[in-house]
Amino acid sequence: MPLFKLPAEGKQRDDAMRSFAEKVFASEVKDEGGRHEISPFDVDEICPISFHEMQAHIFHMETLATSTESRRKKRFQGRKTVNLSIPISETSSTKLSHIDECISSSPTYETVPDFQRVQITGDYASGVTVEDFEVVCKGLYRALCIREKYMQKSFQRFPKTPSKYLRNIDGEAWVANESFYPVFTPPPKKGEDPFRADDLPANLGYHLKMKDGVVYIYPNEAAASKDEPKPYPYPNLADFLDDMNFLLALIAQGPVKTYTHRRLKFLSSKFQVHQMLNEMDELKELKNNPHRDFYNCRKVDTHIHAAACMNQKHLLRFIKKSYHIDADRVVYSTNEKTLTLKELFTKLKMHPYDLTVDSLDVHAGRQTFQRFDKFNDKYNPVGASELRDLYLKTDNYINGEYFATIIKEVGADLVEAKYQHAEPRLSIYGRSPEEWNKLSSWFVSNRIYCPNMTWMIQVPRIYDVFRSKNFLPHFGKMLENIFLPVFEATINPQAHPDLSVFLKHITGFDSVDDESKHSGHMFSFKSPKPQEWTMEKNPSYTYYCYYMYANIMVLNSLRKERGMNTFLFRPHCGEAGAITHLMTAFMIADNISHGLNLKKSPVLQYLFFLAQIPIAMSPLSNNSLFLEYAKNPFLDFLQKGLMISLSTDDPMQFHFTKVHGMLSNTRTFSS
Repeated sequence: MPLFKLPAEGKQRDDAMRSFAEKVFASEVKDEGGRHEISPFDVDEICPISFHEMQAHIFHMETLATSTESRRKKRFQGRKTVNLSIPISETSSTKLSHIDECISSSPTYETVPDFQRVQITGDYASGVTVEDFEVVCKGLYRALCIREKYMQKSFQRFPKTPSKYLRNIDGEAWVANESFYPVFTPPPKKGEDPFRADDLPANLGYHLKMKDGVVYIYPNEAAASKDEPKPYPYPNLADFLDDMNFLLALIAQGPVKTYTHRRLKFLSSKFQVHQMLNEMDELKELKNNPHRDFYNCRKVDTHIHAAACMNQKHLLRFIKKSYHIDADRVVYSTNEKTLTLKELFTKLKMHPYDLTVDSLDVHAGRQTFQRFDKFNDKYNPVGASELRDLYLKTDNYINGEYFATIIKEVGADLVEAKYQHAEPRLSIYGRSPEEWNKLSSWFVSNRIYCPNMTWMIQVPRIYDVFRSKNFLPHFGKMLENIFLPVFEATINPQAHPDLSVFLKHITGFDSVDDESKHSGHMFSFKSPKPQEWTMEKNPSYTYYCYYMYANIMVLNSLRKERGMNTFLFRPHCGEAGAITHLMTAFMIADNISHGLNLKKSPVLQYLFFLAQIPIAMSPLSNNSLFLEYAKNPFLDFLQKGLMISLSTDDPMQFHFTKVHGMLSNTRTFSS
C-alpha cells in the first residue's frame, strides 16, 4: 500500500527521472570499461529536475502524509537527513549508550544541517566476542593513557576529545589544564626587532650535569655533589620500557588487530558514503565561499629541509648571479690555499653559464629509489661537494652568506605569495658543542627572519660515522653537544645572546636519517647507557628517540618555568624500517613526518586516529625513495580521518616550480 498519493505533476517528474536514469544506465553499459562509476558532475546540468524543484517536490509529498505517519514524517523534513535505520533492540549485550543521543546532541551535525547524514542504530557488533571486546577496549584505553602521560610530562599536545573520553572512563570531570600546553613565541609586534637581545632574563646560576644520557639541573654546585637535583619531571627508563613492551604486545594481539581493522574499514566507508551523498553540496558550498580557493587558502609546509628549500631553477639562477657579481671574491679555502669563485669553478672544470637544470643534477628520480646514499648525493650540485659547502652550508669560508641569501629569497617568495608558510629544518650534528654558537651567530648576523617562517632543528642519526672517525668517545658525548648548550643558554641567556634569540624562533626538534638501516639493537634494560656506548655501531631508532625526548622533557620544564618558548619532538618516522619506530613515536612524539608504515599495522593506525597525531606526508618524496606514488596511503589515511597534511620535504630534489601545494591539516568528515 503506497504511503503517498502523488499528483499528476509529481508523477510526471518521477517518470522523467526514471527515464533519465535508464538512459544513464544504458550509456554506462555501452561504455563499460571506460569509467568505473558515474560522476555526478557528468549529469548535473542536464538533469530534468533541478535542485529547487526537487526540494519543492519533497515538501509537497510531505504535506500529503497522514497524521498516523508522524514518526516517518520527521525523518523526511526539509533538512534532508537520510535515516537508514535498523530496528532497535530493547537491550544491548555491550551496554553501549544509544547512538541517537550522540547524533542529535552533537553540535557538529547542527552546523551543517544541509548535509545528508546516515544513522546506524541497533545492537553494536564489534566483530569480536564480548570477552575479546573488553580486552581490546582496555588495551586501547591504556595505550591512550600512555601517550597522554608522556605528552603532559613534556608539555606537548594531546587533543581535548580523547582526553575528555579518558576522564569520563575514569569517572572524573574533564577540566582544561593549560599548564600542560606548549608555549610558542608570539610574532613580533609591528616595528619590533625580532633579534632584540636587551630584554633577556638574568642568570639563574644553576649547575648542570649529564647523568645516564639525561641533563640534570641542580640549584648549585653543592647540590650537584650531593646529587640533589631540582624537582623537575625526570624520565624513568623502567616505566618507559614497561609501556613500550605493553604496546608491543598490544599491536600483536589478534582480537585487537581484528577490531581495529574493522573500525578503520568503517571509517573509510563512512567517508565514501558522505562523499556520495554530499559531493555536490560541498562543491556548491566551495563555490559560494568568497575570496577563497586553492591559491589563496593558507598552506603550511611543516616538513621542509632548509638545505633544499629552494627549487632547482632557483639554485641555478643564484649560482649564475653570484658568479656574475663575485667572480673575483675569495670564497673557498683548501689546505693549500684560498680560491676565488672563478678559480673554484676552474678547478671543477666548468663554467656557471654552461650549467642547466639537467647538468646541475640535484633532482631525484628513479635512480634514487631504495638508495638513500644516492639521494644524499643529490645535495651536491653537479656532484661537487665544494659547491654544496659554498651554497648550502652555514659554516664555511664566507660564513654561510650565500645560503642565508637563498633562504631570504625563499622567504620573500612566501611573503609575496601571502598565503604560504614554511618551517625549514637546520642541522645540529652533535659533533662539537660549538655548533650551536656557530649556527645562532649565522642566523642572527644575517638577520634571517621571515614572518611566514618558523624553524626547527634536525639531528641526523650518524653517531656511527663520528665514532668511526674518532670524533666522539661515546654516544653520551653526542647528547652533551646537542643539549648542554641549549640548557646553558636557558639558564644564563645574557651570556649567550645570539643563541637565546635564535631559540625563540625554534619550534621543535627532529630526528632524521635513513630508517631502512637496521641497527640490530633492541632497546631494553640490557642496553648500554649512553656514556657506555663506545662501540662504532649506531644505536637503534628507539634509543635515539628516547634520549632526545628525555632531554627535551627536562628542558621544556626549565624553559616553561622561565616563561620561554618550549620545544616539540617531531621526528621523521615510518618512512621505512621497523614498525617499532611508529610505536615509539606514538608514545613520545608530538607529531611525525611520513608515517607510511602505518598501513602495515591496523592497531597503530587506529591509535594514531584516536589520538589525532599529526602526520606530514610527502608523496613526491616517497615516490623517489621508498614507495611508488600510486601506492601511497595518503588518500586512504585522509578518508579514515587521520590528521594528515601535505608537505614538500625537499623542493630542490622533487619540484620543478616555485609554487608548491602545501595543504596543512587536511581533515576529513570521517573523523
